[in-house]
Amino acid sequence: MAKVKSYNLDKNEERFLRAQKVLPGGVNSPVRAFKGVGGTPVFMDKGEGAYLYDVDGNPYLDLIGSWGPLILGHKHEAVIQALKRQLEKGTSYGAPTLLETELAEEIHHRVPGAEMIRLVNSGTEATMSAIRLARGYTGREVIVKFIGHYHGHADSFLIQAGSGMATFGTPSSPGVVASLAAKTVALEFNQIDLLKKLFSEQGGEIAALILEPVAGNMGVIAPKEGYLEQIRQLCTRYGIILIFDEVMTGFRLARGGAAERFGVAPDLYTFGKVIGGGLPVGAYAGSKEIMSHISPSGSIYQAGTLSGNPLAVSAGVATLRSLTPEVYTRLEELGELAESGLLEIIRRLQKPWSVARVGSMLTLFFTKDGKVPENFGEVQKTDIASFTTFFHQMLRRGFYLPPSAYEAFFLNQAMIRADIESFLENAEDVLKSLD
Repeated sequence: MAKVKSYNLDKNEERFLRAQKVLPGGVNSPVRAFKGVGGTPVFMDKGEGAYLYDVDGNPYLDLIGSWGPLILGHKHEAVIQALKRQLEKGTSYGAPTLLETELAEEIHHRVPGAEMIRLVNSGTEATMSAIRLARGYTGREVIVKFIGHYHGHADSFLIQAGSGMATFGTPSSPGVVASLAAKTVALEFNQIDLLKKLFSEQGGEIAALILEPVAGNMGVIAPKEGYLEQIRQLCTRYGIILIFDEVMTGFRLARGGAAERFGVAPDLYTFGKVIGGGLPVGAYAGSKEIMSHISPSGSIYQAGTLSGNPLAVSAGVATLRSLTPEVYTRLEELGELAESGLLEIIRRLQKPWSVARVGSMLTLFFTKDGKVPENFGEVQKTDIASFTTFFHQMLRRGFYLPPSAYEAFFLNQAMIRADIESFLENAEDVLKSLD
């Protein structure tokens, strides 16, 4: 792939200044502001297949995919046709539709233990609701999360770790009530001894443990072999609700998500992104025993006027039905090609960097010892400056990477082998220039 013409930086800065006058920070989600890499964000105009096009018409191979949901690529025919059909009927009714049942059935048939599903409007709403359900169901108040795992911006999750191994958290954002943050415990991922100690000391107080089965918000961090199985056993022993946040991994890593890929089923799931085919949507799911406690079946309240919006749901049904075994085979092949190519470049350049991949999610870590990080503490020791240089040079060459060293690359089935080869060719050229 030839280098794209440079977009007009002056015009881009102009657009960003205009946005900053009416949007906090000029964006509607912080990571879009390029704070993690510096510089001015690119304003996009359209997406097609594996590519994004900015407002100046420059194409970029899209390695974000709207942060995961566009597993089929941009403007997939089945999704577009489903949206067109629904648009002709209307956009929202505030009443039940058969589409909601169809999407719930699609999830139920794929995901182990997802007997009942409640649709919501975002991943944050899904995780927030799942935590409320776990607390209401168990009668306990404390939740446990892992440092570096992101579960949306609800108050219970915006905490930083305490000073000790298992101390309660403190707010990491103004506006989060300290007393609520103090009901969340944060531990390092992939360290089972820390979890065993916490559960032995406070297991009777803990309502839920929530985690990304494969972390994607600190780069791709896979669970150690046997780690998820041990967590499952511990939660069962202490009567703690295990929640898999599969907003990123759900239906991407396998037909049944991470639970299928790793053979471990939680008590509750949270989903988002992909089940709306790129439109705003989310869901939480679990056994009938637990989910029946949600209003109106039970007393734990949760509602949403636009939950199950017919546009988002129609796109979600079309997406899930398009995810055939052939798509997963293709995604695995593309992931293997990207991973092996990057590792070969690292070997040739004799650099101490590393690559982590699970399925079609991967991260190039600018490590200093060649070891793939296992938790957020190790991720923080990587060379962020080198990633920043890599990001900007690749952007100028027409590759749209996550604007943060702490995020995953997402591949999609619209990509072809030549796209990955072009990425690798340009990546090697850029990486050679790094000190």
